[in-house]
Amino acid sequence: MRKVVGIDGTFLKGQYRGVLLVATAQDGNGQCYPLAWGIVDSENEDAWTWFLTQLKEVIGDTDELALISDRAPSIKKAISTVFEKAHHGACAWHVAQNIKNKFKCADIMGSYWSAVNAYRCEDFAGYMTEISHRYPRVAEYLENKVGFEKWSRCHYPGLRYNITTTNMVESLNSMLVNARDFPYVALLDVIQEKMSKWWNDRRIVAMAITAPLTPSRESEFRPRFAQSNGRHTLQLNPVTYHVKGGELEGVVDIFNKTCTCKEFDIDKLPCVHAIAAAHHAQVSVYSLVSPYYTKEYYVLAYGETIYPVGSQSQWDVPNEVATRVVLPREVKERKRGRPKTSRFPSVGSMEPSKTSIAYRLLCQSPTFNSSLKKSFVRSEVPPRMVFGSDSLEIHWFTADSLDSSSSRVGW
Repeated sequence: MRKVVGIDGTFLKGQYRGVLLVATAQDGNGQCYPLAWGIVDSENEDAWTWFLTQLKEVIGDTDELALISDRAPSIKKAISTVFEKAHHGACAWHVAQNIKNKFKCADIMGSYWSAVNAYRCEDFAGYMTEISHRYPRVAEYLENKVGFEKWSRCHYPGLRYNITTTNMVESLNSMLVNARDFPYVALLDVIQEKMSKWWNDRRIVAMAITAPLTPSRESEFRPRFAQSNGRHTLQLNPVTYHVKGGELEGVVDIFNKTCTCKEFDIDKLPCVHAIAAAHHAQVSVYSLVSPYYTKEYYVLAYGETIYPVGSQSQWDVPNEVATRVVLPREVKERKRGRPKTSRFPSVGSMEPSKTSIAYRLLCQSPTFNSSLKKSFVRSEVPPRMVFGSDSLEIHWFTADSLDSSSSRVGW
C-alpha cells in the first residue's frame, strides 16, 4: 500500500450529533482503502490528537508517510504533535476554493491546476509566472501563506504520487450520506458491512487478474509502450540512458529508477523514456514498476477477512473498559424548521450559486422573464440542456410544480 493517507471529518446528523473522523489510503488499483474510523464530539485539536495517536499505532511514523488534509488549524497542530517524521500536505482542491473565495479569480484555475500537477520545477515556475503576472496577490498567497511544498507535487518533500486532494475521503463520506442519520452503533454496523463486502469483492477481482499489474495501472501503463516506439536511445553507462524524441528528452537511470522528466520518480511507474531505456537494455519493463501496483500486493491488501462484531453477549470486553463510566452526550434542542441535511462547506468551499452556465445563458434569452427567473432559482432539479445546431434549449422543473418550463437561447 502506498504510504499516502487522507484524513477528514464529516458531521453526524443523529440525535447525539458529533463528527466521524476518517483516515484512508488507496490500494494499487486506485480504490479507497479505509484505515481507521473514529467518532468524536467535534473537530478540535484534542479530538484529532486522539484519533491520530490511535492511527499511529497502526501505520507507524516514517519519513515515507504522507498525510493529506485540508488546512484546518486543529489538524495541522495535531499532525505536528503526533507525527514527527511524516510529511503533511494540503488538499489542492481546498486550496483552490480558498483562492476563489479570497481573490475572486476563478479564471486562473487552469494555471493553478497545471502547477499542482507539474512534475518538473521548471514547468511549475512557468505556470506560477502566469499566475503572478495576472494576480500577484494569489502568487504571494500560494508561496508564503500556504507554501509550495504543501500543495505542489514537484515541491513536496516526500512522496504523494498522483494523490493531490482528499477526494478519497470525500468518497467515503458520500457513501455514508444516509447512514450519518443513524445512532452510533447502527452507523458502525453499516461501515463494517460495507467494508466486509468491499474486501470480499475486491479479493475475488484480485485473484482473477492475469496481468502483472492491477487493472487501472495496466490500462494507464499500456499506452506508454506505443508512445515509446521510435525513440532514439543512447547508452551513457551501464545503467544510464539518454532517450530522445517527442516533446521532452529524458535521461533514465534504470538502477535507481529515475528520469529527468520526474514522472518516473514521483509516480513510481515507468515513463515513456524509462520504457524505451528498458527495451534498449533488454530489461523487463515490469521490473521497474513499484510493487505497490502489482497483482501480488493487490491480493495481499485484501487477504484478510473482516468479520462482524457479533451480538453483545459474545463480546470479550476488558475489565478496565467494562467498569469505565461513560456518560451520554448532552442532547441539544434542535432549532425549529427542517434540519439541514447537506454538508457543511469546509473552509473556503463554495456553495452552488445562480451564476451557473445554464442560468447565465437563460438570462440572455428575451423570453426569460422575471417569473421564469424565480422558478429557475427555486428549481430543485438541475436543468436539462438540449443542444441544437443554432440554439440551446434548457428545461427544468420548479419546486412547487411537476410541469416543465423551458427557454431557448440562440447562438
